[in-house]
Amino acid sequence: MAATGPRTADAERTKPAPSGGAAVAGARPFVPERPTLPALARAVQQCRGCDLYRNATQAVLGAGAPGARLLLVGEQPGDKEDLAGEPFVGPAGKLLDELLEAAGIARREIYLTNAVKHFKWEPRGRMRLHRKPTLREVTACRPWLEAEIAVVRPRGIVCLGATAYQALMGSKARVTRDRGRFFDMPWGGWVTPTLHPSAVLRMPDAARRREARGQLQHDLEGAARRLGAG
Repeated sequence: MAATGPRTADAERTKPAPSGGAAVAGARPFVPERPTLPALARAVQQCRGCDLYRNATQAVLGAGAPGARLLLVGEQPGDKEDLAGEPFVGPAGKLLDELLEAAGIARREIYLTNAVKHFKWEPRGRMRLHRKPTLREVTACRPWLEAEIAVVRPRGIVCLGATAYQALMGSKARVTRDRGRFFDMPWGGWVTPTLHPSAVLRMPDAARRREARGQLQHDLEGAARRLGAG
């Protein structure tokens, strides 16, 4: 089990957690009433909206500036992200950086985050292996993602993988069906789905990795064109 990291409260703005040891149905009670990115980063460390916090080192909020034109959302932190406290710092993040640069998207233009803020894993010897979060866990964590979107107010959102896409668009959303398409969102921006970079890295052979990498780069280039168009 991973060591428990610091979880300090945002005492000024965070709603008080339910008392008496009652089960919490989601993260909503822990989200600051007047969110800013620093307030969210503090408050997320005390989240008990589901049980994933128990085995995580810390919660991992997104990284980037308010006003970023593009928000990219993945599934959840991985082993390296859980330890570092930052999103997309492992192999998938390195690949994403390469493809963003190839697509002409500057890091200063984006905000990177995940649908789930705690690392879900299972032990395999001395390793901690990723486990896919359940729909309940994704739903429980959604208030954090909604708060990030409300603060950043991006012009567009790229969902990296099925978990991120379904977190925003519902359980029937399908990346394979909707890749390359853009959908309006209630706050006036758009959303589009693509592959998660970790899916590219998991392809079983070089040919399929090249194909998947090309698909991800193509979709990021499409998002860049969409930003440029307005």
